[in-house]
Amino acid sequence: MKGSDLRTARLTKGLSQVDAGARLGVSQSYLAMLERGQRRLTPRVAVRAAKLYGLTPTVVPRSRPDLPTRVDAATLARDAAGLGYPGFAHLRSPRWTPKNPGEVLLAALAQDELEPRLVEALPWLVLRYSNLDWGWVVREAKVRDLQNRLGFVVALARQVATRLGDKAQARPLRDLEAQLERSRLAREDTLCQASLSPAERRWLLDHRPDVARHWNLLTDWTADALRHTA
Repeated sequence: MKGSDLRTARLTKGLSQVDAGARLGVSQSYLAMLERGQRRLTPRVAVRAAKLYGLTPTVVPRSRPDLPTRVDAATLARDAAGLGYPGFAHLRSPRWTPKNPGEVLLAALAQDELEPRLVEALPWLVLRYSNLDWGWVVREAKVRDLQNRLGFVVALARQVATRLGDKAQARPLRDLEAQLERSRLAREDTLCQASLSPAERRWLLDHRPDVARHWNLLTDWTADALRHTA
């Protein structure tokens, strides 16, 4: 988020620098410097600004420098709810702290085990927040060997967009798939289901959909199985 974006958002809300500064927890003079680009926007102020101005969560910096290796299902569900996922609408709370959807997506993909209702939310996140900083998301995925999982989820999102006739979304998602394709891993993986039994693994090896086979994932998820779309 640039200083000019911060100023535009404030003016759109009809707030003076004094009023906005008070709500953001900063002085009027400091806010003026932020809006002129003379001070760097801190994550704390960015989160408050996103909430105060009703900005898209994609402008929110990630909350920590590294992705957590384990996140409980309740936290991921609340984060998806806060980002607007219809499947968790009952969990939405005005006290939710905005999180970058890219961070939520990567944290979910990094889990060894993920409930089906959370897996189902991931293609929705890709579609809903297609303006993510995908360069950063892809880099982080590669560092953690998550590119196959991410590629598969992007492929499902692209299939949904194609089915809906939304070429504007389908085209960049296809380009993103092609980018991830260049680093596709040869080893077999699951879509956050490390506890699959040997029998389940053998069955999925033979019966998984083509897109899962392409991304070397043992999963039976398909675009048709998704109940919610962007």
